[in-house]
Amino acid sequence: MPISPAMESLLPLNPSGAAPSADDARDLVEEAYSTMLDMIQRGQIPINQPLQERNLAGALGVSRTPLREAMSRLIGGGFAVRTARGQLIVPEPTLRQYLEIFQMRLLLEGDAAAAAATRMVPEQATAILDQVREIKRRQHSSHEENHRLDNLLHDSIAQASGNRLMAQTIHDLRIKARCFDQNGAPERLIPGCDEHIAILEAILEGKPEAARAAMHTHLTNVRAGLVARHTHI
Repeated sequence: MPISPAMESLLPLNPSGAAPSADDARDLVEEAYSTMLDMIQRGQIPINQPLQERNLAGALGVSRTPLREAMSRLIGGGFAVRTARGQLIVPEPTLRQYLEIFQMRLLLEGDAAAAAATRMVPEQATAILDQVREIKRRQHSSHEENHRLDNLLHDSIAQASGNRLMAQTIHDLRIKARCFDQNGAPERLIPGCDEHIAILEAILEGKPEAARAAMHTHLTNVRAGLVARHTHI
């Protein structure tokens, strides 16, 4: 797998070269795993192409032992699979799988938004709301900025639900959904801002059912737009 400029820019995870302690080794595995998940979301790890251990280890600044453990975690989490030839790839979900993922997101993220309406710190919701409104005002956002803010909003709401398992499941489902459409949809920028604003306003107003409904509307629109792009409906 060719090393992208973004991968080359990653700082080494163990720059000293010294043999890590048991705790350090676990940290290396966790950081490598988290970094690869982030790279999958950003499209820095190509879909359906074999991952080369040597290249990845060099890009991440780790030895192949913690890298292999991190790769095993990717497989266990359903983010990567081994081919018949033993090669590791990040597969693109089928449309059916994508729709199944979104069905789960609708159920879980609706509940998370409802819970966040009674639990989320107002200052946190307001800070995210201000960023969304600024993008809407500019009517422009880089792919990087949009990716960061979308993650911040959805992950913050999920974490504010108070249910750690739900928050982690939502996070994982969102990564898998992003594998289906890494390029995003520029035409969804302003509608997406309006939908995010509606979710955050309902949370700030302490209205659980309104927050749930706003999240359902947002995810339903995202799903419909992506299906239309991929099936030419």
